[in-house]
Amino acid sequence: MGKTRIDLAFDGGDLSGLAFEHAPVGLVVTATRVIRDCNPEFARMFGYTRAELADRLFEVLYPSSDEFTKIRDRGVDDLRRTNTYWDERVMARKDGSLFWCRVRGHSLTPDDPLRRAVWSFADLSGHRPYQPLTPREREVVNLLAEGRTSKEIARILSISPRTVEVHRANLQKKFGVTNTNALLNAMSGVPPERIVSL
Repeated sequence: MGKTRIDLAFDGGDLSGLAFEHAPVGLVVTATRVIRDCNPEFARMFGYTRAELADRLFEVLYPSSDEFTKIRDRGVDDLRRTNTYWDERVMARKDGSLFWCRVRGHSLTPDDPLRRAVWSFADLSGHRPYQPLTPREREVVNLLAEGRTSKEIARILSISPRTVEVHRANLQKKFGVTNTNALLNAMSGVPPERIVSL
């Protein structure tokens, strides 16, 4: 019986390809927001084949084009400064279902961080099911995560502070909590500055 690809990789000491192919998290290499390659776990997580994702704009994995546009540049400053970035965000599978995932990034071109980068994606849906939110609730949560007050949120969204309070109350009811800190913790379990809410 001949040696397997795994045997050959171990024998030759070239384990990087093996690690990419068999990593327990999704890995993707991008060039200016275009998927150049991904590992099988990344494709499986999103419900695509690797071939279906090759050379596609990353936008295909977001709940909407608008949401891709709103958060696509988050992390650029961190990557430029420290060449590391992470957050937790809602993404979309091929079938349209939404799920939480943890995203970590490393740029291969730190002066132009998104020109060439490597990203990991961990599916969090096993312990944090997605709660459907209205687009306005997502905007309110995003601004709450930034530490904004109801008055500031009202001004930014051109709605009344009372309407913001109604959205906040609805969010707290959906997540079974009684205050903003508990809401943000219930949504992510990470510091609010690491939440990318759509």
